[in-house]
Amino acid sequence: MGGLALLLAVQSSTGSYTQAGFATATFGIANVIAAPWRARAVDRFGQRIALTTMASGQAAGFVALALLTEAEGAADIWFHVLSAVVGLTAPPLGAAMRMIWASLTTAGDQRTKAFSIDAVCEELIFVGGPVIITAVIVASSPGIGLWVTAAAVSLGTAAMTSSASSGALRGTGASGEQGDRPLRQPGFARVLIVLLGVGGVLGVAEIAAPAVAAEHDAVAASGWLLAAFAGGSAVGGFLYGQLTLKSATGKRLFVLCVGMGLAAVFVSQLDTLGLFAAGLALIGLFLAPSLITGYLIADTIVPDTSRTEASTWINTSVNLGASLASAAAGLVIDRSGAWLALLLMGAIALALASAVPFTRLGRIELHADQTPGAASKVDQQPPAS
Repeated sequence: MGGLALLLAVQSSTGSYTQAGFATATFGIANVIAAPWRARAVDRFGQRIALTTMASGQAAGFVALALLTEAEGAADIWFHVLSAVVGLTAPPLGAAMRMIWASLTTAGDQRTKAFSIDAVCEELIFVGGPVIITAVIVASSPGIGLWVTAAAVSLGTAAMTSSASSGALRGTGASGEQGDRPLRQPGFARVLIVLLGVGGVLGVAEIAAPAVAAEHDAVAASGWLLAAFAGGSAVGGFLYGQLTLKSATGKRLFVLCVGMGLAAVFVSQLDTLGLFAAGLALIGLFLAPSLITGYLIADTIVPDTSRTEASTWINTSVNLGASLASAAAGLVIDRSGAWLALLLMGAIALALASAVPFTRLGRIELHADQTPGAASKVDQQPPAS
């Protein structure tokens, strides 16, 4: 809801899509840059304190933006300042929710099912949120849309953090060690490199869909193409949670990322709009399972004192890959068409999949199997690969 409400409110107030685009970009960049530090605060101070503080700051930012849209002669710079505020203070609710799931489930099939439910719900939220806020704005005004968004983040965060399971995650205080940080864990950075490819395919697909629709003189079909992609991801996440998989998470991540890369290469060769929609759904089938596997790896490879931060890094890697690929895809599509953008990104995803740290992940999982509950205390010896 937030990004679209911000875009429409700034455009309505300034009369400029350029200013609205800059404000939205400021919001997104600030959100990504601050994500690891926000997650680190949750790990340190606990969910109730950290998330409530961040949600209050973001809600205040949205309210200030709403008031600014109603003020006459407001300087454009204030829209960007407040956009940065709502980006910097965005509470990492998704990562925090996965910490709750982890505290309520046992490692293995039960946690995989929980993470798959989480992934499917996120897909539905990202489909439903823009629809809801658009209806609110059409029925009232962009300023009201910002007030509704502020209420949503406040009430939603309060509902989650008031639960006993969230309140039980009190944080580590000042006891967290530098060596517990996710990026200091051998093999974790390589997992992030693999997921850059997943994000890249996601970013290209989101740009390619409206481009292909325009090529077929069916711009109105853009939404349906993106819905097919999101729907494929939701189905993939649901099915992944129903399977009882005995293979190592490293092998699963490799197979899923290779599958997504090959699907992108295959879809790049489809001509008709109907087949392209089915192809996007095929690519989407691999998206949620790839994210779920990334979360499971983060849950295994990183000490429990830093797992909110680790989960956030998984999202950051995918979002970074999507952002970089979206920018590059626009240039490629303008010159050569959507097919080449999908083909190139599929090939890049295949190449990045080779970074999976099979040996390191296998060693950690073997250690966890032999010593239940010890996954977070695994030795820190350098990996063989």
